[in-house]
Amino acid sequence: MQKSHGLSRRDILTTAPLVPLASIGRAAQPSFSTAQLRLIEAFVDRLIPTDENGPGARECGVAVYFDRSFATALAEEKPAFVKSLAAVDAFSRATQDAPLADLTPARQDAVLTALEDNSASGFTPDSRTFFYRMRQLTFEGMFGDPAYGGNRNYAGWDLLRYPGPRMAVSAEDQRLREPIKKLRTSGAAHGH
Repeated sequence: MQKSHGLSRRDILTTAPLVPLASIGRAAQPSFSTAQLRLIEAFVDRLIPTDENGPGARECGVAVYFDRSFATALAEEKPAFVKSLAAVDAFSRATQDAPLADLTPARQDAVLTALEDNSASGFTPDSRTFFYRMRQLTFEGMFGDPAYGGNRNYAGWDLLRYPGPRMAVSAEDQRLREPIKKLRTSGAAHGH
């Protein structure tokens, strides 16, 4: 067995810290219920719908980005966020007689317009704040690094004509005479 810096592979394996199986199970658990994910998908689908330019937020896995984010980095924000999701459906039921996910696109737009106009009640601090938070997270999920769960198949980057992260770009590439060759890799895969 080859030694590296005085340690064998066996030494490294026997002294390496182990991750408890319970924590792996928790990481795999969804952050939101099925109904909450349906509501998130309906909301983000109206913000960035599928059209002639390409797939929308639903097809690009933006709800997966939400789910992973609220299970990790945004965990402290989750209780308030879940209350706001419930307020969206309560407002939708009160004004449109159905939850947001069950409405036609035009009626979903009416609900989202009321949120953005700040005319929907039941939100803390207000509906406009929640609308803009949803919009921000939708953009992050749609156009961010695919390693975080959204931007499935790099569709968001394709929409923006972003070729992918690079360590360096040549002067010739910066002239943009021709489309930049796509680099189908995640920055997170390289520790960036």
